[in-house]
Amino acid sequence: ASRLPHPTQRESMLRSCAARTARRSCGAAVGQRRMMSSGTVTVQLDKPYETFKLESEPPMTAEVTRDELLGYYSLMYRMRRMEISADTLYKAKHVKGFCHLYDGQEAICVGMEAGATWGDSVITSYRDHAWQLSRGDTVTGVLCELLGKQGGCAKGKGGSMHMYKADANFYGGNGIVGSQAPLGAGIAFAHKFAGDGCCSFALYGDGAANQGQLFEALNMAALLQLPLVYVCENNQYGMGTSKKRSSANDDYYTRGGYVPGIKCDGMNVLSVRECTKFLKKHAVEVGPIVVEFDTYRYHGHSMSDPGITYRTRDEVASVRAARDPVALVKSWLIDKELATEAEVKGIEKRVRKVVDEAVAKAKAATPPPPGELTRDIYVGKYEHPRMVNVGPGPQGGPA
Repeated sequence: ASRLPHPTQRESMLRSCAARTARRSCGAAVGQRRMMSSGTVTVQLDKPYETFKLESEPPMTAEVTRDELLGYYSLMYRMRRMEISADTLYKAKHVKGFCHLYDGQEAICVGMEAGATWGDSVITSYRDHAWQLSRGDTVTGVLCELLGKQGGCAKGKGGSMHMYKADANFYGGNGIVGSQAPLGAGIAFAHKFAGDGCCSFALYGDGAANQGQLFEALNMAALLQLPLVYVCENNQYGMGTSKKRSSANDDYYTRGGYVPGIKCDGMNVLSVRECTKFLKKHAVEVGPIVVEFDTYRYHGHSMSDPGITYRTRDEVASVRAARDPVALVKSWLIDKELATEAEVKGIEKRVRKVVDEAVAKAKAATPPPPGELTRDIYVGKYEHPRMVNVGPGPQGGPA
């Protein structure tokens, strides 16, 4: 957190993606009804916010342009296809170790990025693939790390749970449940110390919401009035346990007690965007705040969990049919006449091609050489591996 980029670095994936998509879409619309390239529409947000110890709340309408929606859709669809490909790669035994997928929760990542900047820091749990992508990595880079290949962000040594991109203020990917909560408070302290006007977003799931370290760190953050946003991604199940069975109080936005909170529809990218703007302003000007994004994961907890032993297929299908975040953005584009169905299909075709090519590249990539085994344990140093089975050392110990 000591090398925080200037907030102008918000010229990130969302905007460049929107620009590219808009240019291509304009060409695809030849011979069809012409669309406004920068038309702005007002979207009424369906699900009201619920607040705790707050005197104001985000607006219930959102202004959005065609280019913005095209950018959101392209990125969300890319995340969806990437996670589906990760599922296939895992089942084909190309992925070693754990693999936690984000499909169903894309609106949180994309909406938060739209409401924040890359000057703001993000730290999350092991469900982190989409965040690595949103902070500037490529699909190929994410899949290389998943497959244990040299081209990944951790040179293939971290895998699914340890994505990381410090140059964009993304601090992982953390494999220990709840461990990101105190780390996020520390990053918020760095922002306050630097006086850069940015904040720290520390994300965790409902399964981690009862961790003691979360409350210890929140107490310190409140005492120091740190620019910290605790983000509970409530996807209804902590592993295979429903929130009703795990939490005496499952209104997670109220769990800060002395810290205000808000609950937001986590399946609506514009609700998340407007809420994120509100959260950042509060965190920077007042201090810590807790948000609960109401969402749903389509896959099981991890790829080793079929996801249908504690919930039914019908439940998953009904959520997908009624609240799918990617389909919602698509419906706005078409229903509000900001894009044609042909334009949207063109985006989907290009995204599928990008993901398919990324899969092929990741499969063909080389694993890290043996010399990488003990690199990166200490910064700027390389410790020669001393293995117990190499032979006796000077005093008969390991060499």
